[in-house]
Amino acid sequence: MGRDETKITLRQLEIFLAAVEHRSFAKAARQLGLTASAVSMQMQNLGSELGVPLFEKDGRSIRPTAIATAVLPYAERMTATLNEAVEVVRGLQGEMDNRVRVAMVSTARNFGPHLVQAFQQTHPDTEVHVSIHNRRGVIAALENRQIDIALMGRTPRRVEVEAHRFAAHPYVLVASPKHPLTRFRKIHRSDLVAHKFLVREPGSGTRMVHEHFFQSAELPLPPAQEMDSNANIKQAVMANMGLAFISAHTIALELAAGKLCLLDVKGMPELRDWYVLHPKGAVLGRAAQMFRDFVSQEGPGFMQEFFEALPLPT
Repeated sequence: MGRDETKITLRQLEIFLAAVEHRSFAKAARQLGLTASAVSMQMQNLGSELGVPLFEKDGRSIRPTAIATAVLPYAERMTATLNEAVEVVRGLQGEMDNRVRVAMVSTARNFGPHLVQAFQQTHPDTEVHVSIHNRRGVIAALENRQIDIALMGRTPRRVEVEAHRFAAHPYVLVASPKHPLTRFRKIHRSDLVAHKFLVREPGSGTRMVHEHFFQSAELPLPPAQEMDSNANIKQAVMANMGLAFISAHTIALELAAGKLCLLDVKGMPELRDWYVLHPKGAVLGRAAQMFRDFVSQEGPGFMQEFFEALPLPT
Protein backbone atom coordinates (compact mmCIF):
# COMPACT_ATOMS: atom_id res chain seq x y z
CA MET A 1 0.00 0.00 0.00
CA GLY A 2 1.61 3.26 -1.09
CA ARG A 3 1.20 6.26 1.18
CA ASP A 4 -0.25 8.41 -1.59
CA GLU A 5 -2.79 5.74 -2.50
CA THR A 6 -4.47 5.32 0.88
CA LYS A 7 -8.22 5.83 0.97
CA ILE A 8 -8.56 5.59 4.76
CA THR A 9 -10.97 8.19 6.12
CA LEU A 10 -11.38 9.72 9.56
CA ARG A 11 -14.95 8.42 9.57
CA GLN A 12 -13.62 4.89 9.19
CA LEU A 13 -11.32 5.47 12.16
CA GLU A 14 -14.26 6.71 14.26
CA ILE A 15 -16.23 3.59 13.34
CA PHE A 16 -13.18 1.45 14.10
CA LEU A 17 -12.85 2.96 17.60
CA ALA A 18 -16.54 2.38 18.34
CA ALA A 19 -16.32 -1.23 17.16
CA VAL A 20 -13.28 -1.87 19.36
CA GLU A 21 -14.96 -0.25 22.36
CA HIS A 22 -18.22 -2.20 22.08
CA ARG A 23 -16.84 -5.45 20.66
CA SER A 24 -19.96 -5.42 18.47
CA PHE A 25 -20.81 -3.94 15.07
CA ALA A 26 -24.47 -3.64 16.11
CA LYS A 27 -23.68 -1.65 19.26
CA ALA A 28 -21.20 0.52 17.39
CA ALA A 29 -23.87 1.17 14.76
CA ARG A 30 -26.38 2.28 17.40
CA GLN A 31 -23.85 4.69 18.89
CA LEU A 32 -23.02 6.20 15.50
CA GLY A 33 -26.50 6.22 14.00
CA LEU A 34 -25.59 3.69 11.29
CA THR A 35 -26.71 0.19 10.36
CA ALA A 36 -24.72 -2.83 11.47
CA SER A 37 -24.12 -3.75 7.83
CA ALA A 38 -22.71 -0.30 7.12
CA VAL A 39 -20.30 -0.63 10.04
CA SER A 40 -19.28 -4.11 8.90
CA MET A 41 -18.70 -2.89 5.34
CA GLN A 42 -16.60 0.07 6.49
CA MET A 43 -14.45 -2.22 8.65
CA GLN A 44 -13.98 -4.58 5.70
CA ASN A 45 -12.92 -1.62 3.55
CA LEU A 46 -10.52 -0.40 6.24
CA GLY A 47 -9.07 -3.89 6.61
CA SER A 48 -8.66 -4.17 2.84
CA GLU A 49 -6.91 -0.82 2.73
CA LEU A 50 -4.49 -1.97 5.45
CA GLY A 51 -4.16 -5.39 3.87
CA VAL A 52 -5.18 -7.33 7.01
CA PRO A 53 -8.43 -8.28 8.77
CA LEU A 54 -9.12 -6.14 11.84
CA PHE A 55 -11.71 -8.24 13.69
CA GLU A 56 -12.35 -11.88 14.47
CA LYS A 57 -15.54 -13.61 15.55
CA ASP A 58 -15.67 -14.32 19.29
CA GLY A 59 -18.94 -16.12 19.93
CA ARG A 60 -21.68 -13.53 19.49
CA SER A 61 -19.16 -10.70 19.76
CA ILE A 62 -16.13 -9.59 17.79
CA ARG A 63 -12.53 -9.32 18.90
CA PRO A 64 -9.87 -6.97 17.49
CA THR A 65 -6.91 -8.73 15.92
CA ALA A 66 -3.34 -8.07 17.01
CA ILE A 67 -2.98 -5.66 14.08
CA ALA A 68 -6.12 -3.78 15.15
CA THR A 69 -4.74 -3.48 18.68
CA ALA A 70 -1.51 -2.04 17.29
CA VAL A 71 -3.43 0.46 15.13
CA LEU A 72 -5.71 1.54 18.01
CA PRO A 73 -3.51 4.26 19.62
CA TYR A 74 -2.87 5.87 16.23
CA ALA A 75 -6.58 5.99 15.45
CA GLU A 76 -7.26 7.51 18.87
CA ARG A 77 -4.56 10.13 18.34
CA MET A 78 -5.82 11.10 14.90
CA THR A 79 -9.46 11.46 15.93
CA ALA A 80 -8.49 13.35 19.10
CA THR A 81 -6.39 15.76 17.02
CA LEU A 82 -9.30 16.34 14.68
CA ASN A 83 -11.67 16.97 17.60
CA GLU A 84 -9.24 19.45 19.11
CA ALA A 85 -8.95 21.26 15.78
CA VAL A 86 -12.73 21.51 15.53
CA GLU A 87 -12.96 22.85 19.09
CA VAL A 88 -10.31 25.48 18.33
CA VAL A 89 -12.21 26.61 15.24
CA ARG A 90 -15.48 26.79 17.14
CA GLY A 91 -13.81 28.77 19.90
CA LEU A 92 -12.33 31.23 17.40
CA GLN A 93 -15.70 31.64 15.73
CA GLY A 94 -17.34 32.39 19.07
CA GLU A 95 -19.84 29.53 18.75
CA MET A 96 -19.09 28.31 22.26
CA ASP A 97 -18.78 31.64 24.05
CA ASN A 98 -22.19 31.39 25.67
CA ARG A 99 -22.41 27.60 26.13
CA VAL A 100 -20.80 25.29 28.64
CA ARG A 101 -21.23 21.51 28.85
CA VAL A 102 -20.99 20.32 32.44
CA ALA A 103 -20.90 16.69 33.55
CA MET A 104 -21.07 15.62 37.18
CA VAL A 105 -20.69 12.28 38.89
CA SER A 106 -23.88 10.81 40.30
CA THR A 107 -22.75 11.55 43.87
CA ALA A 108 -22.89 15.26 43.01
CA ARG A 109 -26.51 15.20 41.84
CA ASN A 110 -27.73 16.34 45.27
CA PHE A 111 -25.98 19.72 45.06
CA GLY A 112 -24.65 20.03 41.49
CA PRO A 113 -27.85 21.28 39.82
CA HIS A 114 -28.26 23.89 42.60
CA LEU A 115 -24.69 25.05 42.02
CA VAL A 116 -25.39 25.35 38.29
CA GLN A 117 -28.54 27.34 39.03
CA ALA A 118 -26.58 29.70 41.28
CA PHE A 119 -24.15 30.26 38.40
CA GLN A 120 -26.94 30.97 35.93
CA GLN A 121 -28.52 33.48 38.27
CA THR A 122 -25.34 35.54 38.07
CA HIS A 123 -24.74 34.75 34.38
CA PRO A 124 -28.24 34.67 32.84
CA ASP A 125 -26.98 34.88 29.25
CA THR A 126 -25.06 31.59 29.42
CA GLU A 127 -26.43 28.26 28.26
CA VAL A 128 -25.48 25.35 30.54
CA HIS A 129 -25.91 21.74 29.39
CA VAL A 130 -25.81 19.38 32.38
CA SER A 131 -25.32 15.61 32.32
CA ILE A 132 -24.98 13.18 35.24
CA HIS A 133 -23.02 9.92 34.94
CA ASN A 134 -21.14 7.46 37.06
CA ARG A 135 -17.41 8.06 37.40
CA ARG A 136 -16.53 6.01 34.32
CA GLY A 137 -19.06 7.90 32.23
CA VAL A 138 -17.65 11.28 33.24
CA ILE A 139 -14.08 10.16 32.49
CA ALA A 140 -15.16 8.85 29.08
CA ALA A 141 -16.84 12.18 28.33
CA LEU A 142 -13.62 13.99 29.29
CA GLU A 143 -11.54 11.70 27.08
CA ASN A 144 -13.81 12.17 24.09
CA ARG A 145 -14.10 15.95 24.64
CA GLN A 146 -17.87 15.63 24.89
CA ILE A 147 -17.92 18.02 27.84
CA ASP A 148 -16.08 21.18 28.85
CA ILE A 149 -16.15 20.96 32.65
CA ALA A 150 -16.57 18.14 35.14
CA LEU A 151 -17.54 18.12 38.82
CA MET A 152 -16.14 15.05 40.54
CA GLY A 153 -14.30 13.79 43.58
CA ARG A 154 -11.07 11.93 42.89
CA THR A 155 -9.32 13.25 39.76
CA PRO A 156 -8.94 10.74 36.91
CA ARG A 157 -5.63 9.02 36.26
CA ARG A 158 -5.90 8.21 32.59
CA VAL A 159 -6.87 11.73 31.50
CA GLU A 160 -4.61 14.72 32.09
CA VAL A 161 -6.69 17.47 33.67
CA GLU A 162 -6.44 20.86 35.28
CA ALA A 163 -8.27 20.52 38.60
CA HIS A 164 -9.33 23.08 41.21
CA ARG A 165 -10.47 21.94 44.65
CA PHE A 166 -13.58 23.77 45.81
CA ALA A 167 -14.89 21.84 48.83
CA ALA A 168 -14.26 19.03 51.28
CA HIS A 169 -16.14 15.81 50.54
CA PRO A 170 -16.93 13.79 53.68
CA TYR A 171 -17.71 10.08 53.51
CA VAL A 172 -19.61 8.49 56.39
CA LEU A 173 -20.86 5.06 57.43
CA VAL A 174 -24.65 4.71 57.52
CA ALA A 175 -27.06 2.14 58.89
CA SER A 176 -30.75 1.57 59.33
CA PRO A 177 -32.09 2.92 62.65
CA LYS A 178 -32.91 -0.73 63.40
CA HIS A 179 -29.31 -1.90 63.11
CA PRO A 180 -27.77 -2.98 66.45
CA LEU A 181 -24.60 -0.93 65.89
CA THR A 182 -26.58 2.32 66.24
CA ARG A 183 -26.54 1.77 70.02
CA PHE A 184 -22.73 2.00 70.21
CA ARG A 185 -20.23 4.87 70.21
CA LYS A 186 -16.64 5.00 68.95
CA ILE A 187 -16.97 1.75 67.01
CA HIS A 188 -13.65 0.14 66.04
CA ARG A 189 -12.91 -0.95 62.47
CA SER A 190 -12.41 -4.53 63.59
CA ASP A 191 -15.97 -4.54 64.96
CA LEU A 192 -17.32 -4.00 61.44
CA VAL A 193 -15.68 -6.92 59.64
CA ALA A 194 -18.43 -9.37 60.56
CA HIS A 195 -21.24 -7.14 59.29
CA LYS A 196 -22.65 -7.17 55.77
CA PHE A 197 -22.01 -4.14 53.54
CA LEU A 198 -23.53 -2.68 50.39
CA VAL A 199 -21.02 -1.32 47.87
CA ARG A 200 -20.81 0.40 44.49
CA GLU A 201 -18.99 -0.98 41.45
CA PRO A 202 -15.17 -1.27 41.41
CA GLY A 203 -13.47 2.04 40.64
CA SER A 204 -16.16 4.22 42.18
CA GLY A 205 -15.26 6.69 44.91
CA THR A 206 -17.36 5.00 47.59
CA ARG A 207 -15.96 1.57 46.71
CA MET A 208 -12.42 2.90 47.13
CA VAL A 209 -13.30 4.42 50.52
CA HIS A 210 -14.80 1.08 51.58
CA GLU A 211 -11.76 -0.95 50.56
CA HIS A 212 -9.19 1.53 51.89
CA PHE A 213 -10.96 1.71 55.27
CA PHE A 214 -10.33 -1.99 55.93
CA GLN A 215 -7.17 -2.65 53.92
CA SER A 216 -5.29 0.28 55.48
CA ALA A 217 -5.82 -1.42 58.86
CA GLU A 218 -4.82 -4.81 57.40
CA LEU A 219 -8.32 -6.13 57.98
CA PRO A 220 -10.17 -8.48 55.62
CA LEU A 221 -12.96 -7.01 53.54
CA PRO A 222 -16.36 -7.84 55.05
CA PRO A 223 -19.07 -9.63 53.05
CA ALA A 224 -20.63 -7.22 50.58
CA GLN A 225 -23.35 -6.97 47.94
CA GLU A 226 -22.68 -4.76 44.91
CA MET A 227 -25.29 -2.25 43.75
CA ASP A 228 -25.24 0.11 40.78
CA SER A 229 -26.28 3.41 42.37
CA ASN A 230 -26.23 5.37 45.60
CA ALA A 231 -30.02 5.58 45.46
CA ASN A 232 -30.32 1.78 45.52
CA ILE A 233 -27.76 1.53 48.30
CA LYS A 234 -29.67 4.04 50.43
CA GLN A 235 -32.90 2.12 49.97
CA ALA A 236 -31.20 -1.16 50.88
CA VAL A 237 -29.60 0.34 53.98
CA MET A 238 -32.95 1.77 55.06
CA ALA A 239 -34.38 -1.75 54.68
CA ASN A 240 -31.62 -2.95 57.06
CA MET A 241 -29.96 -5.11 54.41
CA GLY A 242 -26.48 -3.92 55.41
CA LEU A 243 -24.16 -1.03 56.16
CA ALA A 244 -22.65 1.33 53.59
CA PHE A 245 -19.97 3.95 53.19
CA ILE A 246 -21.52 6.85 51.35
CA SER A 247 -20.98 10.52 50.61
CA ALA A 248 -22.46 12.66 53.36
CA HIS A 249 -23.59 15.02 50.61
CA THR A 250 -26.12 12.44 49.35
CA ILE A 251 -28.04 11.67 52.56
CA ALA A 252 -29.21 14.96 54.10
CA LEU A 253 -32.91 14.27 53.46
CA GLU A 254 -32.75 10.68 54.73
CA LEU A 255 -30.99 11.78 57.93
CA ALA A 256 -33.51 14.56 58.53
CA ALA A 257 -36.38 12.10 58.05
CA GLY A 258 -34.83 9.57 60.45
CA LYS A 259 -34.55 6.93 57.73
CA LEU A 260 -30.78 6.59 58.09
CA CYS A 261 -28.36 6.84 61.00
CA LEU A 262 -24.72 7.86 61.03
CA LEU A 263 -22.55 5.35 62.84
CA ASP A 264 -19.97 6.75 65.25
CA VAL A 265 -16.87 4.99 63.92
CA LYS A 266 -13.25 5.80 64.74
CA GLY A 267 -11.58 7.24 61.64
CA MET A 268 -14.81 8.56 60.15
CA PRO A 269 -15.84 10.74 58.47
CA GLU A 270 -13.15 10.29 55.84
CA LEU A 271 -12.55 13.57 54.08
CA ARG A 272 -11.92 13.64 50.35
CA ASP A 273 -12.29 16.64 48.02
CA TRP A 274 -14.60 17.99 45.35
CA TYR A 275 -12.97 19.28 42.17
CA VAL A 276 -14.00 21.32 39.17
CA LEU A 277 -11.79 20.23 36.29
CA HIS A 278 -11.30 20.15 32.54
CA PRO A 279 -8.92 18.41 30.10
CA LYS A 280 -5.41 19.80 30.31
CA GLY A 281 -4.65 22.12 27.43
CA ALA A 282 -8.29 22.34 26.34
CA VAL A 283 -9.35 25.62 24.76
CA LEU A 284 -12.28 26.72 26.92
CA GLY A 285 -14.97 29.05 25.67
CA ARG A 286 -15.90 32.15 27.64
CA ALA A 287 -18.86 30.47 29.38
CA ALA A 288 -16.76 27.44 30.38
CA GLN A 289 -14.08 29.73 31.83
CA MET A 290 -16.70 31.67 33.77
CA PHE A 291 -18.26 28.50 35.16
CA ARG A 292 -14.87 27.11 36.21
CA ASP A 293 -13.98 30.38 37.93
CA PHE A 294 -17.40 30.64 39.58
CA VAL A 295 -17.14 27.16 41.10
CA SER A 296 -13.54 27.76 42.21
CA GLN A 297 -14.36 31.09 43.87
CA GLU A 298 -17.98 30.76 44.99
CA GLY A 299 -18.14 26.98 45.43
CA PRO A 300 -16.65 26.86 48.95
CA GLY A 301 -19.20 29.31 50.35
CA PHE A 302 -22.05 27.67 48.44
CA MET A 303 -21.21 24.21 49.78
CA GLN A 304 -20.84 25.41 53.35
CA GLU A 305 -24.23 27.09 53.24
CA PHE A 306 -25.93 24.26 51.33
CA PHE A 307 -24.80 21.60 53.81
CA GLU A 308 -24.56 23.65 57.00
CA ALA A 309 -27.30 21.61 58.74
CA LEU A 310 -25.67 18.25 57.92
CA PRO A 311 -24.78 16.49 61.22
CA LEU A 312 -21.39 14.79 61.08
CA PRO A 313 -19.73 12.73 63.80
CA THR A 314 -16.56 14.24 65.23
